[in-house]
Amino acid sequence: MLIGFAGLGRMGGPMAAHLARAGHTVLGFDPVAAPSDGVRAAGSAAELAGAALSISMLPDAAATRGLLVDDLLPAVEPGHVHVVMGTVGPDAVRSLAAAAAGRGAVVVDAPVSGSVAHAGSAQLTTMVGGTAEQFAYVRPVLAAMTRLQHHTGAVGSGQAAKLAVNAVLAALNHAVAEAMLLAEAGGLDAGVFYDVLRTSAAGAPYVEYKREAFLAPDAAGVAAPVSLIRKDVRLALDLAAAHDLQLPVAESVAAGLDGAAAAGLAEQDMARVLTALRAQTGRMAP
Repeated sequence: MLIGFAGLGRMGGPMAAHLARAGHTVLGFDPVAAPSDGVRAAGSAAELAGAALSISMLPDAAATRGLLVDDLLPAVEPGHVHVVMGTVGPDAVRSLAAAAAGRGAVVVDAPVSGSVAHAGSAQLTTMVGGTAEQFAYVRPVLAAMTRLQHHTGAVGSGQAAKLAVNAVLAALNHAVAEAMLLAEAGGLDAGVFYDVLRTSAAGAPYVEYKREAFLAPDAAGVAAPVSLIRKDVRLALDLAAAHDLQLPVAESVAAGLDGAAAAGLAEQDMARVLTALRAQTGRMAP
């Protein structure tokens, strides 16, 4: 299948490469990043409209809307299917689906859960919003890039599921940072405590694979930056507000992420919340 893929960054690049390795012809576009091995470079975003199916892995709703409304929809043929894999929020993706319907095209949302490492190993989980027929159509394509594909309901439901998952993830990240501060204040060695934490009842998979990010952030690199998880938590709070829900934990976590961004850590890994908390309390890294 000829597949158009927009967004070839740290997540999208390896995802597009997996599609090519699975035997698909992948036409990729990114104004900055070069295509991965096996992915053909498109001269413009509009060229992706020539495929029967296109995918976007873009950082936010504005970039995704710009791609669809300005570049793809004016050029697509009726029946074109576009899969939004970036996290843009339920309202945004439903609006895009309505715009696509006006051109005889379809938008399905399929945001993913997982880090850059999971994208590289095709171990992401995706949450798919669309009809049962649309899910059946896109699932084989998604299966080439992801380990699990969940049909969550109508278009927009995948986004809601992703925001709910990331609300938990961000809260866990913040809780680990606070636990590290508490343990250090109690005189524990950071590495010893982290091993206690990851093997305890609180030792979720996230705790396991973020060990280096918390203990040696300079060496660990960036898996998920503060800016992106902050955006997702804010989208979750917007969804909560639209339904008159109070999410005090998410609100506290959002404030912590705001603090990390204000400290100049927006493009650092989300585990750097610990750095910001140490600075706020006047503590130095051990």
